[in-house]
Amino acid sequence: MVKLNHIRPKNLDDFIGQEKVKGTLRIFLEASRLRNEPLDHMLLCGPPGVGKTSLAFVVASELNRRIKITSGPAIERQGDLIAMLTTLEEGEVLFIDEIHRLSRSIEEVLYSAMEDFAVDVVLGSGPGARSVRLNLARFTLIGATTREGLISAPLRSRFGIVVKLGYYTLDELKEIVKRSASIFGVDVADDAAYEIARRSRGTPRIAISLLRRVRDFGEVKGIRVIDLDLTMKAFEELGIDEFGLDNVCRRLLMVIVENYSGGPVGLDTLSISLGEDRRTIEEVYEPFLIREGFIKRTSKGRMATVKAFEYIRGLSK
Repeated sequence: MVKLNHIRPKNLDDFIGQEKVKGTLRIFLEASRLRNEPLDHMLLCGPPGVGKTSLAFVVASELNRRIKITSGPAIERQGDLIAMLTTLEEGEVLFIDEIHRLSRSIEEVLYSAMEDFAVDVVLGSGPGARSVRLNLARFTLIGATTREGLISAPLRSRFGIVVKLGYYTLDELKEIVKRSASIFGVDVADDAAYEIARRSRGTPRIAISLLRRVRDFGEVKGIRVIDLDLTMKAFEELGIDEFGLDNVCRRLLMVIVENYSGGPVGLDTLSISLGEDRRTIEEVYEPFLIREGFIKRTSKGRMATVKAFEYIRGLSK
């Protein structure tokens, strides 16, 4: 069984794509090593599945430091965060995924931790309460977010390095598919790898997921090499078309086009119509549909484009 950590790149040379980001990071990492100081705090921004978590692991590996992982929703109390911070050793990396979902009270603990490497703890209650300052080891905080605009200005200003990751090219995704296939121990033909990349919405996570599903079809049918014929049959069964749209995307377009004459339609209405969480629509499906020109976002709601109308007409033929 191949574990997720085995798929993740171990260093910047193994990390495919994001060339400009990698070039800048190499400079920051080398400067950190030359000064023998922890790397400055880093904020990773970008859509889901483009490698923010993998890049955090790569940074820790390049620094030869341990990484501790948590997420914004998992930190419910100030004590939870303080407990993690006080166990960090010199130079270690603390990775907080979905950092935009931290509460304001938790953020306030981070301010002094990030700037002064210290936290204030209140002992006791009432008139006898007193504040004690705990010194922390110098650490590197790496935060990841899909919603950069939701991060408060005071927190954002404390990140010395802000990295923005974008979508991947077809060639980069094809390379990721080939690399992942070799880790899985399967052979994939070039045209099959290209077809998987073409339907991956510019996202490595989706590319690897699609590769897994095509591999499953091949194993069940006793096919040892993933070729184009197997890939196309698997996509037909999975309901993933040439644009990379799945059943949820098609239903979303059909609701806007057929039920609401192209819109505008509010996000809550779409959520109820599709039976999908509004955050899932807004963060997973909508960005791709907007990027590919199927829908547009207006002040009154979501509207279908000419391309969406043509696509829906094509489905009925």
